[in-house]
Amino acid sequence: MPPSEDAPMLTDTAIRKAKPADKPQRLFDGGGLYLEVSPAGGKLWRWKYRINGKEKRLAIGIYPDTGLADARDKRDAARKLLAAGIDPGEHRKAEKAAGEERAANSFEVIAREWLGKQTWVEHYRVKVEAWMVNDVYPYIGARPVAELSAPEFLRVGRRMEERGAIESAHRVLQTCGQIMRYAIATGRADRNPVADLKGAIASPAERHHAAITDPAVLGGLLRAIEGYTGDVTTRAALNLSALLFVRPGELRHAEWAEIDLDAAEWNIPAGKMKMRQPHLVPLCKQAVAILRELQPLTGRGQYVFPGGRSPRRPMSNNAINAALRRMGFGTDSMTAHGFRATARTILDEVLGYRPDFIEHQLAHAVKDPNGRAYNRTAHLAERRKMMQGWADYLDALRVGGDVVAFKRKRA
Repeated sequence: MPPSEDAPMLTDTAIRKAKPADKPQRLFDGGGLYLEVSPAGGKLWRWKYRINGKEKRLAIGIYPDTGLADARDKRDAARKLLAAGIDPGEHRKAEKAAGEERAANSFEVIAREWLGKQTWVEHYRVKVEAWMVNDVYPYIGARPVAELSAPEFLRVGRRMEERGAIESAHRVLQTCGQIMRYAIATGRADRNPVADLKGAIASPAERHHAAITDPAVLGGLLRAIEGYTGDVTTRAALNLSALLFVRPGELRHAEWAEIDLDAAEWNIPAGKMKMRQPHLVPLCKQAVAILRELQPLTGRGQYVFPGGRSPRRPMSNNAINAALRRMGFGTDSMTAHGFRATARTILDEVLGYRPDFIEHQLAHAVKDPNGRAYNRTAHLAERRKMMQGWADYLDALRVGGDVVAFKRKRA
């Protein structure tokens, strides 16, 4: 007569001594629990039960990872489900499916999916990914996106705030909000809790890019650049910063393939622009001359201004600012980005060019009277004249000409 399955019979000693045979062996414990010993020596806990007239089996665990006491506890938990009319096997499948769905819809998975769709310039993409890896994923990356709450995002921001990275905290939370909106749009979340955090993080101090707007002082800077004794490519970058007033990142990442010296044009692709629109920069005669002088030095490579360590990378993002400091212009007087404010102010207030010409050349969002965005060639003839006029004005300032008070009529 076979042993009763309801009376506990197994002991740890008996389990350890159980040897494999030619066929699988079943060592019953009680309440449907048994240990199956395979011919290869593996030992698997199983629980036999009946539901709706059908006999089923549920895997409980592998011995010795799951010991006798643990196996009995798992059997008892499964019996409670069965007593409540729940099939333990189906319940486990549902839990597994739910876990897989939670993992697939975790914040990190969705964030990486969203990041992969962005067309940022490389250095900004690297910066955002570093923020996420260091400050976000370790804390909420594994959480299902639909279950995240405002306090969880607030704690992310607070950690950054406490170490003094207030501006970065704001940008990280802004990015998290964009990811949550993407999750909503793709049907994986119902609301964006980041929107509830407005005002919860201290506002960063307003940052201004120091810029020279006094023509007389600008003349001194131009003379300092002319006498700069550092790297030749850095001096060229300083001169072109003043002449072209593009964003520092756009200048550093300039490629020879984008520049047509014969047509006197620099076509910057949309992927490198802050506004994600292609931008055309008319090149004045002075800029063309600088680039022709530079071409024998860097023209065989990709970048107009290659990095010092590797020609396959662009110039350091601190190179121009470092050169300005070397020439005696502190952070409170002039920055690489400040050349834009310098040009914007003087072109308008001193030289009297139309503000929309200036704004378009700055690659700011400019719309026509009908609300449509100007395209890259809008007012190109006028902008060519403006850029040449600006270059000639800078030449006059450099030699100390009496042009400070000059103001032309608006075009």
